[in-house]
Amino acid sequence: MVTRRRPTRGEIRQQHMQQAINYPIDWLEERSGLVGGIKYFLFRNVPADTNWMQTLGSATLTAFLVQAVTGVILAMFYQPTPHDAYSSIQNITDHVTLGWLVRGMHKWGASVFIILMFLHMGRVFLFGAYKYPRELNWIVGVLILAMGMLEGFTGYLLPWDQTAYWASVVGINLNGTAPFLGPFLAQFLRGGQEIGADTLTHFYSLHMLVIPGGIFTFMFIHMWLVVRLGVTSPPWSRKRYDEAAAREAVESTR
Repeated sequence: MVTRRRPTRGEIRQQHMQQAINYPIDWLEERSGLVGGIKYFLFRNVPADTNWMQTLGSATLTAFLVQAVTGVILAMFYQPTPHDAYSSIQNITDHVTLGWLVRGMHKWGASVFIILMFLHMGRVFLFGAYKYPRELNWIVGVLILAMGMLEGFTGYLLPWDQTAYWASVVGINLNGTAPFLGPFLAQFLRGGQEIGADTLTHFYSLHMLVIPGGIFTFMFIHMWLVVRLGVTSPPWSRKRYDEAAAREAVESTR
């Protein structure tokens, strides 16, 4: 006859703690299935021959999240008017607690975000990860790149100093040279015939609301397609060669 020893007080406390922790998780999973979806996303199988180059996409996402968090913090103190914009930036840098750090992370993080996007797309191109069946994901990635660069362009004017002003003048004039839609696009960005208060308001709304919303949406689609289609093996992968050969064999029998 097998007898079980009684649990100690420490083990009982540990069981109660585990039950208390698991209760809200189980409650959320039962009503939404969110926990299972997150587990599927985080713990899915990936090819064994993947390497650090496949983490450039995750690094880009991390850089964007840093930009989103620091941007929200800066928006709490920034004043989007020609009279107060520059002084509010100085106030953030000199007087707000750790404002210099948050602004520095946002300023230099913008360059890091764009550089990582180019590196990620370069890796995808060199690895041939844009080919069937991932063409749609490549198109979505190109749109994210375009919106990311537009996000950097609209944010450059917000400090409203001489460098930001004249750089925006050059950028808007370049957009105005585009065929057909160029003049209308330039007038929309300026908010009129000259760069002024309306221009700053337009850029601020695009930078804070419109473009980030688009990036969030397309990043969600991008990650969903990655989960659905899987991660691409490197070009030198034997597994990838076998998959390509099998696909060609199937197509040849049609």
